[in-house]
Amino acid sequence: MDYDYYHDDQDALRQLIRENTNLESPRLLPEILLHLAVEDLPLWRMGEMELQEIGLGTPFWAFAWAGGQALSRHLLDNPSLVAGKRVLDFGSGSGMVAMAATMAGAFEVTATDIDPVAAVAMQMNAEENNCYFDISTEDVVGEHGDWDVILVGDVCYDADIARAVIPWIKALAQEGREVLIGDPGRFYLPKLGLKKIAKYASETTSLMEDTDLRNAQVWSIDLDKIGCSSNAEDY
Repeated sequence: MDYDYYHDDQDALRQLIRENTNLESPRLLPEILLHLAVEDLPLWRMGEMELQEIGLGTPFWAFAWAGGQALSRHLLDNPSLVAGKRVLDFGSGSGMVAMAATMAGAFEVTATDIDPVAAVAMQMNAEENNCYFDISTEDVVGEHGDWDVILVGDVCYDADIARAVIPWIKALAQEGREVLIGDPGRFYLPKLGLKKIAKYASETTSLMEDTDLRNAQVWSIDLDKIGCSSNAEDY
């Protein structure tokens, strides 16, 4: 297949996703079907440079990341966290957390991811689950929308991303928004200002992780201990 036109052709993107994924439920989420990575197909054997050459980024959207699984399970088990509320799922990837929020009864859900391929994958996953939410490729970091709840899964894998996102979500929490973070203890998860509220064992994949099973936590912002430091070690 010629991959060059993917970013301009929605049908081609859908074909790419169908041909390189299986429709499966993550271990913690039997209620949700996702197009998840298939390791023995060509796309997943490509390195970062090869992906860039065909106009694609790393396919984060094709994995049920541990933090997102934990956060999604927590919402489904505790629907009052989002029921009737306006919800932002930041860095949504597959749309897994957005779907959980929708299933839990959120009034309005917006899933954001700057990768346009992720946006197509989200739409396909939503269709498979008869689940509807808004999808945006806008970079919303620094924005103060009308969200009641902000959901953040697995974003602390990179120092630059953490330095941009963590101060923003702390500011949102200080404004009275509920911020929930799903993370398996990645290196740039803040060491200050968080409160652990749940823990789950999440099955992942050694294709993108260093293990097939990770313990992931759900965190809220602890306003009593929130740090304002800009030191890298806090992020």
